[in-house]
Amino acid sequence: VFYYLTVYNEPIQHPAEPAGVDVEGIVKGIHKLSDGPGGAVPAQIMASGVAVPWALEAQRILAEDWNVRASVWSATSWNELRREAVACEQHNLLHPEEEQLVPYVTRKLSGSEGPFVAVSDWMRSVPDQIARWIPGPYQSLGADGFGFADTRGAARRFFHIDAQSIVVAVLTELARAGRVDRSVLKQAIDRYQVLDVTAAHPGAAGGDA
Repeated sequence: VFYYLTVYNEPIQHPAEPAGVDVEGIVKGIHKLSDGPGGAVPAQIMASGVAVPWALEAQRILAEDWNVRASVWSATSWNELRREAVACEQHNLLHPEEEQLVPYVTRKLSGSEGPFVAVSDWMRSVPDQIARWIPGPYQSLGADGFGFADTRGAARRFFHIDAQSIVVAVLTELARAGRVDRSVLKQAIDRYQVLDVTAAHPGAAGGDA
């Protein structure tokens, strides 16, 4: 038996355990962290690790600036979600006469309106593992390649995984679906200076940048 622990070097304030916490979802790989606060247009944001606070900030911005109601999901294990989904497909392949299994991530997200945007500070290939089983339009954000930046915030802006970049990604998917006008994309990019890494908040202090 092998156990592994992922440790980040950035100080994060962890919220208290909510009442009725979804223990099954946490163990299986994904659980809803926050329903969207108001807004007329629905969307879904999935985040893992240090990306969760950025997703929550994006949720706030989307509601206040763009009338978008984005729910935030915490992906505790992209890998586990894929393993379970692959096991379901293997069962269905070998047992066509039996009831066909539906992957947990598909069942969990079914009924959730709007596009799905996944964000991780790992490479995009990590959240891309589950793209096949997402019940709707899906876009992933991640830190691919090498970034040149002097602060955490600048690095995240370079890779477009910070809160403002998540906002633009959600609006992009909504525009593709015809839920918002495409003109808002340029407005958002200019408003949040998404193309300027020096405009990003430097990020939390502590650990190594």
